[in-house]
Amino acid sequence: MTGPIGRRTLLTSAVLGTSATLVGATAMGSLAPETAFAARAQLPEPGQPDPNFAEGRVVSRDGSVVMASGSDGRLHRIQLTGGTSVWKLRPTTVDQVLVGDGLYARGVLMPGGLLAAESVWVNIVNLKVHITAIGKNVLYLDHNGQQVVGHVVPGTSAAVYNGTAAISDLSMLKVGKHAQVIGAWRPDTNEVDLATIYAAA
Repeated sequence: MTGPIGRRTLLTSAVLGTSATLVGATAMGSLAPETAFAARAQLPEPGQPDPNFAEGRVVSRDGSVVMASGSDGRLHRIQLTGGTSVWKLRPTTVDQVLVGDGLYARGVLMPGGLLAAESVWVNIVNLKVHITAIGKNVLYLDHNGQQVVGHVVPGTSAAVYNGTAAISDLSMLKVGKHAQVIGAWRPDTNEVDLATIYAAA
């Protein structure tokens, strides 16, 4: 519940345009990148899809409704509202959800199969990598034998060393070490903009 009304009521109002004001979706849950992967795992029954979660590649957009082709072959209709929180490397706005992007969306399934999105994570990736080289504002990474180019984004990219708080200092990253990377994929490339790098100092 969100205050005196439930999230279904709140999102229904947003979809139907009957609410003069709308609480941001972050009030209903974290927009942190890690939350996307936790959301994906929240299935109602083993082996059954969560009706309030969608993932896929954006194939079309008609105003505030996004069509996404899921990896399981399903086609998702996702409604973006003024209250939808969007992560695309950093918190951003719904107009940044573009055709060709990959996404995870969590919200409330409406009558007729439309998912009213509370939170959307765009192009998010979570990779276990081996650092093969370090350049100026770039990390060269190996992910299961595939080269990934990780771009450091000043003011956004951060590192977490040995479980401590995230800091902007990436100087303790070392060639030859393993790391876990959360970032935003650049569609149809092997390149990722880096959000957080988890590594040992």
